[in-house]
Parts: sequence; C-alpha cells; structure tokens
Amino acid sequence: MDQRLLIEEGDFLNLYKSWDAPTVIISDGPYGIGGFPGDPKSAKNLGKVYEPFIKAWAESSTPNTTLWFWNTELGWANVHPVLEKYGWEFVNCHIWNKGKAHIAGNANTKTLRKLPVVTEVCVQYVLKPEFVIDGNSLSMQEWLRYEWKRTGLPLSKTNEACGVKNAATRKYFTTCDLWYFPPSEAFEKFTKYANENGKVEGKPYFSLNGIDPISKDEWDKMRAKFKCPFGVSNVWEHPPLNGKERLKNGSKSLHLNQKPLKLMEIIIDISSDIGDVIWEPFGGLFSGAIAAHNLNRVAYASEINGEIFKHAENRVKSILDQPKLNLLLDQ
Repeated sequence: MDQRLLIEEGDFLNLYKSWDAPTVIISDGPYGIGGFPGDPKSAKNLGKVYEPFIKAWAESSTPNTTLWFWNTELGWANVHPVLEKYGWEFVNCHIWNKGKAHIAGNANTKTLRKLPVVTEVCVQYVLKPEFVIDGNSLSMQEWLRYEWKRTGLPLSKTNEACGVKNAATRKYFTTCDLWYFPPSEAFEKFTKYANENGKVEGKPYFSLNGIDPISKDEWDKMRAKFKCPFGVSNVWEHPPLNGKERLKNGSKSLHLNQKPLKLMEIIIDISSDIGDVIWEPFGGLFSGAIAAHNLNRVAYASEINGEIFKHAENRVKSILDQPKLNLLLDQ
C-alpha cells in the first residue's frame, strides 16, 4: 500500500489541486475570535472567509466524502448557510465537552453575564448527490422514482425485483421523509429487473452516462462512508490538552486550540477506511494528518503560518521516525 503523509507550507487554495480526491476533510480553521493572525475578531463574516474553501472542497469531493467542520457554536452558525449553498448537507452536530477544568480563566461571568463556555462543535456534513434531468436537479430520492417510472412498470414491481413483500416501495421509492438509501444489493436487483423488463425504448435505466447502468460498486460510492463505534455518542467528554501531547514553546502553548489526537482519530475512523485520503486544509500542528497516519490513511495537509508550520513539521518528522510505519514526508 502506498501510504503518504504530505504536509505543505502555504495557502490550501494554492496547493490542493495536486492532491488526490478526499474521502474525509477536516476543517479546523478560523473561529472568529481573534485567536491568531488572520482569524477575524468576530464570527459575523466567517461565511465570507470560508466560502472559497467550501467551494473548493465541494469541487474536489464526491458523495463519498465527509466534511468535519470544527468551530464555535456561533462560528458554525454563520458558516452553515454557505456550506448549504455549495451542496454540503448537515448530518450531525458533535459537542466537545472540555469539562469544568476549562473554566479557570475562561470567563468573567459578572462582566460577560453568561455561563462559562466549555464546549466547541465538530459538525458532520456530506455532499448531496444531484441528478440533472432536462435541466432540472433531482435529489437521489426523486431520481430513483423518476427512473423507475420511465420503465413503464408499476411501483409494486419494485418489491418483486428486490424479493420482498413491500419494503422496496415503502423504503426506496417512497416520496415521504421515511425514505431509505437502497443498499447496493437491493440497487443491483431492481436495476437489473428494470433493464430486463422495462420499456425497450427507455433503456438503459438507472444510468449516469446513458450507456451502462450504475454498477454495484459505483452505487456504494454515492454516499459517504459511516460506521458507528460502540459507546460513542455526539457528546465527546475529553479535557483540553495540558499533558505530554500539548506542544509548547517553553511554558507557552504553540497553538491556541490544539485538538486531541483521540478525537481526530474518532472522526477519521467513523468516515473512512484504511488507505483512504484525508485532507486537513488548516493544518495547524497537523493533528488530523497525524491521526490519519496512526490509522493507516493517506494524509494531505497545509498550514499557511510559517512559524506554526516549522513546529508542526518537526512534530510530523518525529512521528515518522517512529517504527510503526515507513511513510514519506513531502515538503
């Protein structure tokens, strides 16, 4: 297996076109709190800051891609409309609870008149597959029904095609919000049935290129990967980094908000497989790239701040010097 850990100094927008397409994108960029050079002092305009990145992510991704968007609650709220604009569909909001130990020095409640903040969010998005028919964009749910109707066969035949009593019509071809994504085995069955029994003049059915129906393997790539580890919910109880994992320059932390490798590994493991490509466009100290390395994924990461990059580069080199894997470091 070709396993690579590519880190680059510079703006992601000038670098990503040479990267392989991502299965996972980890965004841990500006929060709108003035925490570092280039971070706006307010979250109000974060949508404009992120828009060129979000557009680039969408253009480089497929329905197989998951985006994990780290931010404050307010920062995320301001960016969410831009994510939707470029086809990113909200899946779930995950809360990192740093615990009461994070309160110390974190809030003057008499002045701010609010409870201490000990959380931030990591929000899961996927790209919605869209199907353009006669200039109109259809969702997957709409497209499946449209294709079956083209066959001239009654909808009840979808059950016969899948070898079930009523599940296919009720789940895969319904117009209501109880719709289910058809598993590849079911998709293969009703696609074959449609092309064998549907009107000859409409063939092929369930095709994107007008020549061949979508294969089972191609269908599997029409939605993002996901597996739920036992015992993990959308609330992550983990203290902020203060121990050996925290990188410091003397007594001062190198990065305002270094993410725990454990949390990075959770989101990568949930949404990718060994050998998949992970992007970290706002690399910081490259916690996402290192977590990808730990899980035998291929990592591409960038960091625009030259000083931070030097420290992060040393961190990555120290990881690569360990005997676990023989990876390549490209600069």
